[in-house]
Amino acid sequence: MKILVANIGSTSFKFRLFEMAGANERELAAGGADRIGQDAGTLSWQVVGQSLRSRPSDFADHGQAVTRVLEQLVADDALATPGDLDAVAFKAVMGGDLDPVVRVDEHVLERMEYFVPIAPMHNPAYIAAMRMFRQVLGETPLVAAFEPGFHHTIPLRRQRYAVPPEWAERYGIRRYGYHGASHCYIATRTAELMGADKARRIISCHLGGSSSVCAIRDGRSVANSFGLSAQSGLPHGARAGEFDPFALSLLNRQGGLSLDQMLTILGTQSGLAAVSGTSGDMRDIHEAAADGSERAKLAIDVLVTAIRDYLGAYLVELGGADAIVFTGGIGQKDPYVRAAVCDGLEFCSIELDERKNEPAAGECRIEGAKSSSAVWVMPTNEELIVARQAAELLAKGS
Repeated sequence: MKILVANIGSTSFKFRLFEMAGANERELAAGGADRIGQDAGTLSWQVVGQSLRSRPSDFADHGQAVTRVLEQLVADDALATPGDLDAVAFKAVMGGDLDPVVRVDEHVLERMEYFVPIAPMHNPAYIAAMRMFRQVLGETPLVAAFEPGFHHTIPLRRQRYAVPPEWAERYGIRRYGYHGASHCYIATRTAELMGADKARRIISCHLGGSSSVCAIRDGRSVANSFGLSAQSGLPHGARAGEFDPFALSLLNRQGGLSLDQMLTILGTQSGLAAVSGTSGDMRDIHEAAADGSERAKLAIDVLVTAIRDYLGAYLVELGGADAIVFTGGIGQKDPYVRAAVCDGLEFCSIELDERKNEPAAGECRIEGAKSSSAVWVMPTNEELIVARQAAELLAKGS
């Protein structure tokens, strides 16, 4: 079963092609198209066993990008024909009360349209791409694996806001959680590495341009730092994270900002970028901090403090942790943040070995000898999880 996993941005299309044959899973190719709808675009691709290649290529829209990618995969014998695909699966963002993994049809697209105000940077691009894939591939099944899917097991006491019940029941306003595919992979892989009986309580820290913390018990999500939207929870690269909504009234009255203006600022011009005065990329923030920027130092402290807040809450929720896992661009590549998050946690028997933490790369453990919790650095693999979910759905004949 060949499944193409699509990751859609407003001007980009990234893909990974998998062969899914039961326990025999293998990646066949990966790549993408950028600057879609703009000038000076590039098509990049790599078939497993071959070198990475790229060429200049302009794309009028996502449909044209999809067509070019499929043509290249056929030319390189990764596919016999475009019809050789058994499905295209999407790491979709928000579908509300839809099942975690579904075949894409008009009802699914309508529900995604409903939640555009909650995912304004993501849902429109996915809706457009899904329609274009359907035009290009005809009857090939399209599968949406929604980010909140892994979090459907979160108990109701952690889903509900303290607002009128009809807001949740009528409008779908509750805490959903995101980064589901990443946290699902971490749960699965940590259990494989440690043994399921020794990895019952996991705290997964997905830290990057978008960040979240997840509490996992026996492979199931029981808490996630995201709320209703992907703008919530931890501070992100350019998104505010947790924010008191009553500030909007003050900004409207005293600053003259409209609701749309404020939401745009909160969603695209806030977060670590706003606090630090940099791009929001942690590498730039560290560089500015090293040059003496107090704003950059504060941004790092704000992020670390927020992570520690959720880490503490989830240690209470789980009754301790068998494993704490750092993943994502910051989680994997920033030893300073990892050390700061775990600093002073000896009272609950969590400590790092700095000799392991500094050079950590790939899958590795970095806890000290006295730590009762394993501490991991671990690359995530969201696309593999999405391919598995799509294959399982199709195998059921759904």
